[in-house]
Amino acid sequence: MMTNDIKILVIDPLDDEFFNILNGKAIIIKAYDCHQNLIELVRDVTVIVTRSSHKIDKAVIDNAKNLKIIARAGVGLDNIEVDYAVRHGITVISTPDASTRAVAELTIGFIIALARQMSSFDRFMHDGEWCKNSKFGVELVGKTLGIIGLGRIGSQVAKLARTFRMRVIAYDPYISPMKAEKLRVELKKNLDDLLIESDFVSVHASLTSETRGLIGEREFRLMKSTAFLINTARGAIIDENALIKALKEKWIAGAALDVYAEEPLPREHPLRKMENTILTPHIGGSTVEAQKKIARILAMKIMKTLEKLERVG
Repeated sequence: MMTNDIKILVIDPLDDEFFNILNGKAIIIKAYDCHQNLIELVRDVTVIVTRSSHKIDKAVIDNAKNLKIIARAGVGLDNIEVDYAVRHGITVISTPDASTRAVAELTIGFIIALARQMSSFDRFMHDGEWCKNSKFGVELVGKTLGIIGLGRIGSQVAKLARTFRMRVIAYDPYISPMKAEKLRVELKKNLDDLLIESDFVSVHASLTSETRGLIGEREFRLMKSTAFLINTARGAIIDENALIKALKEKWIAGAALDVYAEEPLPREHPLRKMENTILTPHIGGSTVEAQKKIARILAMKIMKTLEKLERVG
């Protein structure tokens, strides 16, 4: 049973459901945007709850003398020194399933918006213009969607794309042909083949040493000049300088990005000036439903993990 000598440090905003569940079961400290004094704040806490904006590195872990759990609200652990934490007896938990549908739906929204040139027409209308015949979009039926990473989100995107009668191909060296067949997805043996064939390329891989900079200048040159890139995974998977060059020189038709190598995206970043892009501020999991699920699941996981540790200890 949790007691009030347990301190939970929450350093990023969470839905109220998280606090409602844990109310009275622990001391909860809210310290949003605490980049400068995080090391001081963690000294006697039992649990750190974070999203993706804070680095839980060796320095933080070394200074958190009572730390038992690092809880990541969302998916992806690239901002946490997981191996170092585990070696120090700290449990790392996350909520990988809670935002799957939200991110998948945003991806499909990007695909539709790119196909129908929505950002350009929206800009025309807000500028007082009526350029109905200035350009034409394309339909999704029969188009090829290439998915890089066929995990939870990639699989959900594949299912949704099939409802638009798109051909879906994927590259994921860790996925079995049986799973791909079940999803009615054609599994490619290498990334090059996927890039060459795709009308839309959607990134859903985790950020690792293998995937960092996975798509660079060489890869953009392989893509169709009419193809679009979508990234709702991690910004550093794409070489942003190469992407900017690909957009400027029209190696590809456009891109939709929800994630960036540096977040927040700097105000003067060249991507902000590109006309053939759709940019959103890392809102993949930002739905009411997803945030409630993240809060609920994370609170329950923290309670169960603490109770388990108490029994073992």
